[in-house]
Amino acid sequence: MKRSFALPALLLAAGLAAFPASAERGPKDQLSPADSLSGAFLAAATARAENDFDAAVTYYTEALRYDPDNAALQQELLLALITNGEFDEALPIAEKLKKDPQIERVSRVVLGIEAIRSRRLLLADSALILTFESDLERLLTGVMRSWAKLGAGEPDNALKTIDSLEGPDWFVLFTAYHGALIADAAGREDDAIERFRFGMDNTAGGSASPQTYIRMAEAFSGLLAREGEIEEARSVLDRALEIAPANPALLALAPEDVDISRKALRIADPASGAAEILFNVGTAINRDGAESFAALYLEMARVLAPKNAQIYFELGGISERLGLTERAISYYEQIPADSSYGRIAQLQKGLNLADIDRNEEAKEILAAAVETDPDEYRGYLALGGVYASLKEYEEAAALYERAIAHIDTSDSTFWPLYYRMGIAYERIKQWDKAEAAFKHALELSPDQPDVLNYLGYSWIDMNINLDEGLEMIRKAVERRPRDGYIVDSLGWVYYRLGRFEEAVTELEKATDLRPRDATINDHLGDAYWRVGRKLEATYQWEQALGMEIEPADAAHIEAKLASSKTPGGEPQIAESRIDDGAMGKTAASPDTGNGG
Repeated sequence: MKRSFALPALLLAAGLAAFPASAERGPKDQLSPADSLSGAFLAAATARAENDFDAAVTYYTEALRYDPDNAALQQELLLALITNGEFDEALPIAEKLKKDPQIERVSRVVLGIEAIRSRRLLLADSALILTFESDLERLLTGVMRSWAKLGAGEPDNALKTIDSLEGPDWFVLFTAYHGALIADAAGREDDAIERFRFGMDNTAGGSASPQTYIRMAEAFSGLLAREGEIEEARSVLDRALEIAPANPALLALAPEDVDISRKALRIADPASGAAEILFNVGTAINRDGAESFAALYLEMARVLAPKNAQIYFELGGISERLGLTERAISYYEQIPADSSYGRIAQLQKGLNLADIDRNEEAKEILAAAVETDPDEYRGYLALGGVYASLKEYEEAAALYERAIAHIDTSDSTFWPLYYRMGIAYERIKQWDKAEAAFKHALELSPDQPDVLNYLGYSWIDMNINLDEGLEMIRKAVERRPRDGYIVDSLGWVYYRLGRFEEAVTELEKATDLRPRDATINDHLGDAYWRVGRKLEATYQWEQALGMEIEPADAAHIEAKLASSKTPGGEPQIAESRIDDGAMGKTAASPDTGNGG
């Protein structure tokens, strides 16, 4: 079925929680105190499960007042403090737990970070030796020790240490990258270039950790440019841009007049090097369900590289996915406007403000971003998304028209602009303009499921272009078979065509995929009624009323239920092709009463 677009997550073109999104709490001093060890522990565990790190720190601290020597509570507090950005407060606990094999993988890394930050590099080397270590921990501590040795004036030992690291195949990308960085920092440019080339050839490792591969390409291009190899430097950047065409750091280096030798990433000191491997690990494990662990490593990286814009950007993205909107905004606000991530951070900040109903602030920030750079299309998408979420479709349509006037949109990249413009025009009942926009989106990118679904559904709903519309939606389902909304569209198309048994089959699939969507349940109820399963129909309508639903749709369903319970009553369900007069619908009268 047709759906309005939600606020877009513009996290480049890449991707974005196993933990439930949390409702953010107030300041720590507003939290209710616990009156027992068990109460404090349960409150802390609940806060931790909800990713409410502030509350977790407060309640674990409170629990330790009841049982100050409890090592398990100390471990939990250590993790909560670091993830909450309170590194200095975590140091005494890390010192206390440095000999505990259950937590040394964190406590010793914390102590190693502090030693590197304070330039006690020999101490860092010894602090980072673990009793037990997994592959990931061996890589992390081995690379950090290599950087510490470089800082202590031992480049040979630094490279020997990193070259001795053994592990699974995915080690190679990281050891090649950091070996190259260390060789470059030691003034061994030929060795560095050889190591970079070896790393760049590891495309399998790059697929496993694309952020690390991209960072390596950026650093390698900078070294090549400093060595006068400008053509090869640009070739390396081009390879990286094929993987990440919207990466801000790469795009900032792409113009011909940019001095890559000065602008590209360069890491040449122990603090930056140790921060880099922490960042690499954090981004590599940043997957659904592992967000809090990724945040742990990224927060530790931030201690050593407090001005690194990309760390703040990644932490902002993690906070968004965990439902920590205010926290995400605070990270984005730390990114300087002149950073390569400055513009995208402003867009994300605006979208997050809209997400917490600070809509006027959001529109002000996003409108300013459009004015600042009217030739960059993501600002239009972000502001248009806010307009759409507020049902200000006329403003959205005008904004997209303005975007098209400023930007050469002939590239396939710009299909979302026309898709969103089509939705805006459809919502304000200017179908001719909407249809033209959808068709142009498909000219730019012919197999986009969202566009195929929306245009095909609209045609069927207006009883025009029936065969073409059905094929479009079938194609959309083929490309996205687990999308409940698109599967619902296919079921509803069958309904409109009078193929009710097929409609029931697809709509049942859709309710399995999207069990809490009122419109899908309403559609299934209508289809059940058509095939004589009237008790099941009324059950689906009643279910829909218990879900999030527009008042007008709720009133229509209530009327259907009332009619169904009246002896001889016939509820006013949606029309189908087989109904008298249904074929008289035209594009000028698209509202067929289906509620979708």
